[in-house]
This record gives sequence, structure tokens and C-alpha cells, in this order.
Amino acid sequence: MSKNFPKDTLKAINQKSGKSISENAVKKLASKVNSETMQSEAQLRQLIKQVAAMAKVPVSEGTIQDIVKAVKKSGMNPSNMEALMKMMMKK
Repeated sequence: MSKNFPKDTLKAINQKSGKSISENAVKKLASKVNSETMQSEAQLRQLIKQVAAMAKVPVSEGTIQDIVKAVKKSGMNPSNMEALMKMMMKK
């Protein structure tokens, strides 16, 4: 993720979740994501649960499964956390 995390993305995350999530919290979580994370179902599930906990938003098992499938199918680049967050916000 770039040093200048897009303010519009953070604003959209906060509006969607109805919570105030700091830029530093998002960056800290994103810094732990790598290509292995995107290929491991267990690690993806953990990441999704961490994002949900940070936003204080419950996520059903079905939604987690849908997100995991979408990420694995897309072959998403782990350095593009903005795209991952946008995908998760659509759920």
C-alpha cells in the first residue's frame, strides 16, 4: 500500500462501517498482508475477521466464504489493499 493511503478510500470505509477507523490502523493491518496471505484460505479468513473486528461489523460465515472465493478467483495483488477493501465493502 502506498504511503499516501487515499483519503477517499478511508472516508468510504468509515462511512460504510459507520465507525471511525484510523489511517494508521488500516496501514498496520495492511502491512501484514503478503502474497501468501492471498493464497491461503486460513490467512484470508483471519484477515477478513480482523477487518470486521476493526470496523466492529459482524460478518457471517457465508460472507467470509464469498470474499475468500472472490479474492482467490481474482488473483488480486496483495500490494493493492485499496482494491481488497473496496471488494469487502461491497459485501
